[in-house]
Amino acid sequence: MSAASKIHELPSLLLEVARVRRDGHSIALANGLFDILHVGHLRYLEAAAATADRLLVAVNSDRSARELREPGRPVLPERERAELIAGFGCVWLVTVFDTRTVEPLLRACRPDVHCKGTDYSVDTVPEVAVTRELGIRVAIVGDEKRHASRDIIRRLKRGE
Repeated sequence: MSAASKIHELPSLLLEVARVRRDGHSIALANGLFDILHVGHLRYLEAAAATADRLLVAVNSDRSARELREPGRPVLPERERAELIAGFGCVWLVTVFDTRTVEPLLRACRPDVHCKGTDYSVDTVPEVAVTRELGIRVAIVGDEKRHASRDIIRRLKRGE
């Protein structure tokens, strides 16, 4: 399966979610900007994939990324970021979301597990209320947050 064929908009995504649920598979949802890929992203996604049978990854749209990050971000457009994430073997499907949080996607897909990086705790996940409401388990996964795209960008700007 090509990376591009793993990228779905909500209607086809919901059909795929329903199909794998009928087959008895569990689903984990991880999300992020994934602007300048680094080893922390890979470790986060591999750990998220280990929490369920299938890993769905939601990538921030360009618009939502501009709201959440410093000026000049994202560096890469949403479609390219989604395709890069889809290229990881541990990733089942990818979608782009246009909201500040993935709460609408959690409500629509109702994954078994919502995965967040180690810069969060179960109680500080932005979507904690909806995960509790829907009975979605929250998993804090990945390595210690020592990698950041913004730090890579700053080093590049300084010529390091």
